[in-house]
Amino acid sequence: MADQRLLIVDDEPLARQRLRDLAGDIGGYTIVAEAANGVEAMAVLQHTAVDIALVDIRMPVMDGIELAQHMRKLSNPPNLIFTTAYDHYALHAFDLNAIDYLLKPIRVERLSAALAKARPLQAKQSQALQTLQEAPQHLSIHERGKVLLIPVEEVLYLRAELKYVTVRTREKAYLLEVSLNQLEQIYADRFVRVHRNALVAKNAIAGYAKQRVSQGEQTGDEAGESSWVVLIKGVAETLVVSRRHQHMIRAV
Repeated sequence: MADQRLLIVDDEPLARQRLRDLAGDIGGYTIVAEAANGVEAMAVLQHTAVDIALVDIRMPVMDGIELAQHMRKLSNPPNLIFTTAYDHYALHAFDLNAIDYLLKPIRVERLSAALAKARPLQAKQSQALQTLQEAPQHLSIHERGKVLLIPVEEVLYLRAELKYVTVRTREKAYLLEVSLNQLEQIYADRFVRVHRNALVAKNAIAGYAKQRVSQGEQTGDEAGESSWVVLIKGVAETLVVSRRHQHMIRAV
């Protein structure tokens, strides 16, 4: 029987070494990759088959809780075990929702038991984790069979189009299948609504101007009339400001 393939995700080299040593002592497991944060881990998972991911909760760049949410969107997500040195509040929530974790320093017997019963993160457990995490620092986009991570700080605007939301950065536009209202709630401190179908990053607003409104951009004005639009840093596109949201212009 082939060894189970492990991915170790921890920002501390000594912690990764400890897990390598313990897995070697247990036997039946092969470390196929290591990562120092969630972004590195997702890059590994795009091209490496992994059976079980051992994921530290507290890490820079992307922590373990956010990583778990993104991993669920993979076509074949690995089984998941969290590792942590502290955060009793989080551990209590993990216990209530049967999310397996290992408390550092990790003992060989505990690791062996956890590996034997590891399973993928379930939808109910994912929802429980969302109550523990701050706003995710990345949006995960499905594109050509892969999950792309788009840093939220690089997003210029979010615009609803049918059942998708266009996520616009300076370089490219992506499609995300989530509601605009949900994104507004999560990132209320970063984005401002300018129209029922559009949110703009506050730090991406270059100013406002009057422009002619086309048929597809009507905001309550007749097509062909001029309306206020948002000028956006780094791109030539503009977004119409609806009458309901023009108070933000007067406040400038």
